[in-house]
Amino acid sequence: MTERGWKAEGPTADDYALVAKAAAEIEAPDLPYRPPMPQDRQQPIALVGAGGISAAHLDAYLRHGLNVVAVCSRDLDRARARRDAYFPSARVTDDFDSVLGDPDVTVLDLTAHPDIRLDLMRRSLNAGKHVLSQKPFVENLDDGGELIELAERRNLKLAVNQNGRWAPHLAYLREAVHAGLIGGVTGVHVEIRWDHGWIAGTSFETMDHLILWDFGIHWFDFLASVVGDRARFVHATTARAVGQSVRPPLLAQALIAFDGGQASLIFDGATRYGARDSTSVIGANGAAFSEGPDLGHQAVELHTEAGVARPRLTGAWFNDGFAGAMGELLCAIEDGREPLNSARGNLSSLKLCLAALRSVESGSPAPV
Repeated sequence: MTERGWKAEGPTADDYALVAKAAAEIEAPDLPYRPPMPQDRQQPIALVGAGGISAAHLDAYLRHGLNVVAVCSRDLDRARARRDAYFPSARVTDDFDSVLGDPDVTVLDLTAHPDIRLDLMRRSLNAGKHVLSQKPFVENLDDGGELIELAERRNLKLAVNQNGRWAPHLAYLREAVHAGLIGGVTGVHVEIRWDHGWIAGTSFETMDHLILWDFGIHWFDFLASVVGDRARFVHATTARAVGQSVRPPLLAQALIAFDGGQASLIFDGATRYGARDSTSVIGANGAAFSEGPDLGHQAVELHTEAGVARPRLTGAWFNDGFAGAMGELLCAIEDGREPLNSARGNLSSLKLCLAALRSVESGSPAPV
């Protein structure tokens, strides 16, 4: 017996108390987390839809030197305001057909709401345009499959604006997994506390599954980007927070079972004070973590047998994420390959998200 009362050959007090061992500080690996950009940034882009989120798109494209030649919206005054603020030489129109018929436009950024976006995507592809669709891509998988097949028949690129893929912290974690730095993924855990009450009086308040669908799709997409098609079941719940005034539930959670691992997504969208955002990816040979007060301020750690690395990341989700989604599409067009944010790849993310919605409605785990 040792003086602590533990057998020398057995577990120590630290083992039982879950005391972590000190890790050596090591240099952070240089991973390609920044928004990808094509060699030729003059590919002509038309933005369709001048709603609130369009400002983030245009600001990102301006900062990264991309070429927006037209802004199209049913509200001409709003389109002019967006044009004047970001790309003064672009033309403004409320005639979508004129954009489709413009030979100088090769890429369409469709930011419109889902109720009209499906038709816009179909018409855009039939007109021979590459398309970046706002997320969520489609509301059912059959529509998504139809659009993907149409794009492939026309030899066009169809991508989804899953801009979270190029949030610096999420991009670094993903690239660490893809580089094999932490081994096979066994756990992915996200916990976000923030105040989503800003939706009061907006169109978002009409969405029954606002948190899991419109917001949560980013994290279902992140999960799919690190575990692929390994997910098997999702058990999800939603609830109205005590004292919340907006219509849709602001609390949601999802437990995901995947081959050889588990995941949890916890969304506390009624947190008035003490906002926090944390993401963990655990692997057989290491782990990667991100922690901060919000989506734009995150500290990342990469833990391996060699020690702990703390990369100093630059940029922010808003608006580097939007630059990454469009930049990756333009790179794919230039290189003749599928984009990382391709619509076909996005079906894995949608399967997870739609399974979560089915689980909420049934009260039981839903197969993916």
